[in-house]
Amino acid sequence: MLGSGTSHGVPSIGCDCAVCRSTDPRDRRTRPSILIERQPDAGDGQPAFARAVQSILVDTSTDLRTQALANDVRRVDAILFTHSHADHIFGLDDVRRYNQMQQSAIPCFADADTLDNLKRMFGYVFNPPTQKGGGIPQLTIFRIAGAFSLGGVEVVPVPLFHGRLPVLGFRIGAFAYLTDCNRIPDESWPLLDGVRTVILDALRHRPHSTHFSVGEAIEVVGRLGAERAYFTHICHDLGHAATNAQLPSGVQLAYDGLVLTI
Repeated sequence: MLGSGTSHGVPSIGCDCAVCRSTDPRDRRTRPSILIERQPDAGDGQPAFARAVQSILVDTSTDLRTQALANDVRRVDAILFTHSHADHIFGLDDVRRYNQMQQSAIPCFADADTLDNLKRMFGYVFNPPTQKGGGIPQLTIFRIAGAFSLGGVEVVPVPLFHGRLPVLGFRIGAFAYLTDCNRIPDESWPLLDGVRTVILDALRHRPHSTHFSVGEAIEVVGRLGAERAYFTHICHDLGHAATNAQLPSGVQLAYDGLVLTI
C-alpha cells in the first residue's frame, strides 16, 4: 500500500481535527496507490518479458515520489490506471526517474477515456515540444479492452462506477483492488467470484455521492465472501485505531506502507 488516503490526503491542509493531529503514523495517508511485486521465481520456460515484469504500479498518485522513497521502490515495470482523476495521475512525471534507471520505456494500461485524458492533460509527454532538455516520461500506452496477461500474470479489469464515472478496478488471482467507487454493476460481480483478499474504497461513515461509506463497504465484503478486506481512500473522519476497533473480523483500514502477501 503506497497510499491509502483520500484526494486531500491526511492530514488535511488547515485542519486541527484529532485525526489530522494524530501521532499514529497509520493516520498519515498519502493519495491512493498500490505496488504489486511479483516474487522473483520465474524459472526456465518463462518468456523474457515474464521474467522482466516483477513490479506493477497501480496509478501514479500525486505523492508518487514521496511514496517511492518511503517504500524503497526501485523498479516500475508496468503501470495500470484506474481512472484519470488528479490524485491518481498527477505523479506521472516522476516516472522519468525509472526510465533513467531502467533505460527503457514503461508500458501503461488504461481504458480509452483515461488514455484520452492522459494525452490531453500531459500534452508535453505525448506531443513533446521541439526544444531539447528537461526530460519527459517515456511511456508505451495500451488500451484495456478486457483481461490481459502482464508478464505471465493475468490481469482482469473490473468495471466500477465512481458516481456516474466509469472506472476500473483490477483483479489478479484471488486479490482485487477496488478503489474510488460507490457501485459495482451487476455484470462485474461474476468477475469477483472467489476473491479472498480485497482492498476497497471506504471514505467515511457518512454517505457520499461517489465513494462507498464504511457501512456500504462492509456490505460489499459480505457479498464477496472475502477472507480479508482492507479499506482505502480514507478521509480524516476515520481514526485508524478507533475505526479498526469497530470493524468486523477480517476487515481493517489499510495504511501507507502496509504489506500483504497474496
